[in-house]
Amino acid sequence: MVYPKAFIDFLMYFHGNRDYFECHEILEEHWKEVDPRNRTSHWVGLIQVAVGFYHYRRGNLTGAERTFKKAVQTIQRNQKKLNELGVHSIKLHDMIVATIHQINLDQPYHSIDFPLTDDSLVDEVKTRCKDNGYTWCSPSDLSNTGLVHRHSYRDRSEVILERENALRKKRGRPPL
Repeated sequence: MVYPKAFIDFLMYFHGNRDYFECHEILEEHWKEVDPRNRTSHWVGLIQVAVGFYHYRRGNLTGAERTFKKAVQTIQRNQKKLNELGVHSIKLHDMIVATIHQINLDQPYHSIDFPLTDDSLVDEVKTRCKDNGYTWCSPSDLSNTGLVHRHSYRDRSEVILERENALRKKRGRPPL
């Protein structure tokens, strides 16, 4: 099967350097192109898994649990689509439920690996990891604050300007 490049990249970042923020960015862009506004899409479920792990690793247990609970529901709704993507949906579901349980027991974050069923997919992602200098399925580097707290290091000036202009337009004022 030919998998979308965004999905391959998502898996590369998820299993390579554990850049969950980048996983979210890549797959959100893909989702908006192929299934916009469908908040129950299987793509959304994968995004929720990455966002949940981003929060968990940062110690935002409330955000992690809330996001994982949404992911569980989305995964349940999309088992067939996920299975077609080479993801063992039942095992992924059970892994996320177990992670929620770990959060409730106040256990520390640890990396998980997606239960993939297609060996050719695994080989393709392993190759992408190697080509980008990542080690397949290595644990998250918790000392890398740039990775752990990535959202706080990004340039948000464009987003802020866009929001300000939308507010100005709503109030009948010219854009900045």
